[in-house]
Amino acid sequence: MLLAAPLLFGFSTFFWSNGEYDTRGASLLIIALMCWIPAFQSLFSLVKPFAPNYAQWGWLVALYGCISGVCFAFLGYFATALAVPHDTYVKALEQYPISSGVLLFWAGPLFPLSLLVLSGVLYRVNAAPGWICLVLAVGAILFPISRIQRVEWVAHISDLLILIALGYFAVIKPAAHQKPMY
Repeated sequence: MLLAAPLLFGFSTFFWSNGEYDTRGASLLIIALMCWIPAFQSLFSLVKPFAPNYAQWGWLVALYGCISGVCFAFLGYFATALAVPHDTYVKALEQYPISSGVLLFWAGPLFPLSLLVLSGVLYRVNAAPGWICLVLAVGAILFPISRIQRVEWVAHISDLLILIALGYFAVIKPAAHQKPMY
């Protein structure tokens, strides 16, 4: 999952249409985010011996970020499938500020924020070389910049950096030998 999650994530951005996920990209994004859940679990298991409270709560926050990402993907899927323009569905979501916030807007930053904080903790507990943690951190920082501004080439760079970092954990330092966190 450590490779599948960022790889599928990266492929999904190739299916942006005017800065929005089409039905194919949204479908890939949903599958990618399902893969991110065990990927995050593997990564958080690396820090659990050194920071058990952070590992447990951080994983929960990351999970919430993944769920929010799935909500965004479904929004893109249905907006494309039903031919609903961006401005139209944004205006419609304004009628439901609390639920839209909980499902989309407030939780949306939790995915990249989880990656950013995790990169720092991985470095702090010496679970990865500094350059890997830096690559992951830069990918995490570029993530919301690319998605909020809808800049495709920045999204591809973000996706590639995250893939490189998780590739390290999948290939060089497999986390699969770790006991499951829960």
